[in-house]
Amino acid sequence: MARNIVISIDAMGGDSGPSAIVGGMVKSAQKNDEIRYIVHGDEAVLRPLVDKRRELDGIVEIRHADGVIDMTEKPARAMRNGRNSSMWAALQTVERGDATVAVSCGNTGALMAISMLRLRRAPGVDRPAIAVLWPSQGPARYNIVLDVGADIRADARDLVQYAIMGTEYARLGLELDRPRVGLLNVGTEEHKGRAALQEAADDLERLCQQPDCPFEYVGFVEGGDIGRGVVDVIVTDGFTGNVALKTAEGTARMIRTFLREAMEHTIFSRIGALFALTSLRRLQKRLDPRRVNGGVFLGLNGAVVKSHGSADATGVSAAIKLAFRLAKNGFTEQVAARVAAQSGKPHPAPAGQEG
Repeated sequence: MARNIVISIDAMGGDSGPSAIVGGMVKSAQKNDEIRYIVHGDEAVLRPLVDKRRELDGIVEIRHADGVIDMTEKPARAMRNGRNSSMWAALQTVERGDATVAVSCGNTGALMAISMLRLRRAPGVDRPAIAVLWPSQGPARYNIVLDVGADIRADARDLVQYAIMGTEYARLGLELDRPRVGLLNVGTEEHKGRAALQEAADDLERLCQQPDCPFEYVGFVEGGDIGRGVVDVIVTDGFTGNVALKTAEGTARMIRTFLREAMEHTIFSRIGALFALTSLRRLQKRLDPRRVNGGVFLGLNGAVVKSHGSADATGVSAAIKLAFRLAKNGFTEQVAARVAAQSGKPHPAPAGQEG
């Protein structure tokens, strides 16, 4: 099969260095014979890492970039001084149409700022959002939560747009015909929540009365409902979503640590663990944040996947897998078309294909 899905990789971002990113590329290449890579960064560093992995033979193009945007760099400074960076080059490759989607483990704020500069907001979108997959008891085994950190502010119009974009993500990524949407609130009662939430709830109710509404609005949900499977798309502002995400990741790591300590506490618990080894490994996979690594930037004229900065090869591979699925489904174009239809604004050609 031809390797016709091109993914642009920022190889210098993140805490674990280029070796973890190349390791993730190798894992994905071993499982997927449709992808190839354009990799951005210091060629003197990247070339030896790529050349010694035969799985990457013939499917990697290295494009040298001198600069690296630090994880602590302020977005405004990154936009002014980051033109020679690997992050900037990775996004520019999508803008020009050389690749379908970009993946970076780098600075989230800088990545969003440069993405908005290079790829621009889709028509009708006021604020892009970051959406993540969240383990769930629902039929798809995952929910979609957004926004988780693109912008700490969100008014009623933003929340409605998040619902529309999250719905399209659920339809394409989770293969749900009519996703259930909920607004994250401090309670499920109709009178609770700030004014923007109340207004957004009314707007979503009206939207769902239209015959072509692509989702079912179920009302307000609480934090404990995120993983229960009562909804498929959870909509909130970036501040609340980011706190919830980091709390859940920390809790998952804590449970894994406690479970390991309990299994190793006595000789009898170790023997019991041997009998339950298969089930324990299955649980470990469900609780492993690396396996659902990757936040998708929604509302741009191009696809961008933000991997955790601390991701290892397994986490990077998960982000690449997500990027592949988005590219394969024409995700960016379909989300932009859905938002444009709701806002009444025309949908332009994808990034790199104007004119």
